[in-house]
Amino acid sequence: MPAFDLPPAELERHRPDIEEPADFDAFWERTLKEASAAGDPLVSVRPVENGLRLTETWDVTFRGFAGDPVRAWFSLPANVAEPLPAVVEFAGYGRGRGLPHERLTWVNAGYAHLLMDNRGQGDQYGCGGDTPDPRALAPGGPGPAVRGLLDPRDYHYRRLITDAVRAVAAVRALPGVDAGRVAAVGNSQGGGLALAVAGLVPDLAALLVTAPLLCGIHRALDLTDVPPYGEITAYLSVHRGAQEAAYRTLSYVEGVSFARRAHAPVHFGVGLRDTVCPPSGAYAAFNRYAERTAGDPAKVLHAYPFNGHEGGDAVHVRRQLEWLASLLGD
Repeated sequence: MPAFDLPPAELERHRPDIEEPADFDAFWERTLKEASAAGDPLVSVRPVENGLRLTETWDVTFRGFAGDPVRAWFSLPANVAEPLPAVVEFAGYGRGRGLPHERLTWVNAGYAHLLMDNRGQGDQYGCGGDTPDPRALAPGGPGPAVRGLLDPRDYHYRRLITDAVRAVAAVRALPGVDAGRVAAVGNSQGGGLALAVAGLVPDLAALLVTAPLLCGIHRALDLTDVPPYGEITAYLSVHRGAQEAAYRTLSYVEGVSFARRAHAPVHFGVGLRDTVCPPSGAYAAFNRYAERTAGDPAKVLHAYPFNGHEGGDAVHVRRQLEWLASLLGD
């Protein structure tokens, strides 16, 4: 796929104005307060056989949005006694947590690792998920990106972002975790969730984001018809009078708004030929990162001019490992 977004020099200075709702902060404060009122984050922690000798895994259930049960895999390097820094990882669009032996990079690097299941997802690729979305009842299309699109209180991503914030609270309550050293990590939808977490959890230790969804949403809808954004445009092509309501809802989950409020050191990756999550969205979030916070956190962005949504792939993961070790290593 040829490059289709802004030229690299323009991307590097791309700082679009984002229309934020006046009650953006109050909306999320209210939402998270309701979630924490449901009780302690952990519901159950059950050891599972993963077929691995060097990794121990637990099947975790924690309280997410409105106290709904959310599943996750929690893994530790075997036979390690001291508390470890933790990586909370968020999966991509349409994917669930899969099987416990699928994602081993972070635990093999010596971190405690929590992989959150995506509520109401898991049926598009991978090995499935285990968390239903009991509140997906509002009008909207069949895909998660469109569920409840006409009202921010009903929107799927209100619930999923809240789950992600509660996943950080859950990992901090688990044994073997250094609660002061927790990083959020994600690619694509997972990157959008991790970025939202950074904007809502003030004491996150680090953030690693690749090809984030939900960043520069209006521009992305103009640039691409590829899902997930394409699901939104398809819905609006049928519901022709719904654009204003839909755009209002999307303004409450805009990644650039979360980026402006974030504090943690951040590591970005982006493929400049990405037609799934156009690179201008990642640059918009990166360039406006932490502008509403005190101080100047460490910021790194790696761009891959000839790559699409896969970004730097394993090359980029190696860069992530080195960067995070420099921050959280002993």
